[in-house]
Amino acid sequence: MGGTLFLVATPIGHLEDMTFRAVETLKCVSTIVAEDTRRARILCERFKISTKIVSMPAFAEAVRADGIVMRLKAGEDIALISDAGMPGISDPGTQLVQKAIQAEIGVVPIPGACAAIAALSASGLSTTRFHFVGFLPRKGKSRRIILESLEHIDGTIVIYESPERLCSTIQELAMRWGTRQGVVARELTKVHETFVRGTLLSLSEMFRDKPKGEITLLIEGRAADAKEMSISDEELEIEIERRLSMDVLSLKDLVRDIAEASGRKKSDIYAQALKIKARKNSV
Repeated sequence: MGGTLFLVATPIGHLEDMTFRAVETLKCVSTIVAEDTRRARILCERFKISTKIVSMPAFAEAVRADGIVMRLKAGEDIALISDAGMPGISDPGTQLVQKAIQAEIGVVPIPGACAAIAALSASGLSTTRFHFVGFLPRKGKSRRIILESLEHIDGTIVIYESPERLCSTIQELAMRWGTRQGVVARELTKVHETFVRGTLLSLSEMFRDKPKGEITLLIEGRAADAKEMSISDEELEIEIERRLSMDVLSLKDLVRDIAEASGRKKSDIYAQALKIKARKNSV
């Protein structure tokens, strides 16, 4: 009989979110496989868990998964944990799970904290359907393709983002879907937990500087049969100024893109753009 691979969720911030079942599982297995042994030791010390800990960071998963599967096949029960949340969800674990299943090893989830679900539940956006993206590619064609594929998603879009890239990501999304509602959930379950809500345009104004802490970004989806609401005059001016400052589109393309995203008349956008350009040239 082979052993069992347990996928154990760990707190995303507040250590008291650790479940009784998770603690008991980590105490009973032969080995804990951790994304970062230093983080794992802090957790284990808090709950008096003395189980041996070995590392499996993301860059080493493909190499180390085979050895772990061999131990499972030999009858060991092993637990996998990530730094925070559920293993395999934008964290190491997927390859190990796949190899364990191929080897006919039992895989048992021990559920618990998950930043995406926690943020979604308190976002105020629709929870009927949601699309989890995880971390976007940093740049290039793959990033553009994913963003384009999200255009007609009718459920709430959930993205993980680093503090370093949050500002540029929100600005990029505001250029695409400026009128949509968005939520920046920061430092979930921690002392400085905050939810900032508004249109993507307004969020792009709020987040001009790098924030602190872990970020979950949520954006309302676009219903297949619904036209997005027209943006206000103030938001329209902000969006035109932003695009003009980038100096990458012709005025014709700028007007077309904003009209498609906002529902405003092209003539109104064109007239406003001319006023802004004239004002800038006169300075």
